[in-house]
Amino acid sequence: MTEPTRYQTMPVELPLRMELEPTPVEGCPGCTELANVRDRARTGGDMTTVSDCNVYMRRHPEGHG
Repeated sequence: MTEPTRYQTMPVELPLRMELEPTPVEGCPGCTELANVRDRARTGGDMTTVSDCNVYMRRHPEGHG
């Protein structure tokens, strides 16, 4: 077993993950609607809805994968 550290160590810095917003798939009405809702929410300052729309768009339907 190792001895515990008895002195203060430097904090661990985690990288900040900045992902790009998903883009709607051309010709998909669901993606288009989510993008429109996201734009209206951003204009109104509702960043929670913007984030929700990004999640739904990534999952809709299964990321069009």
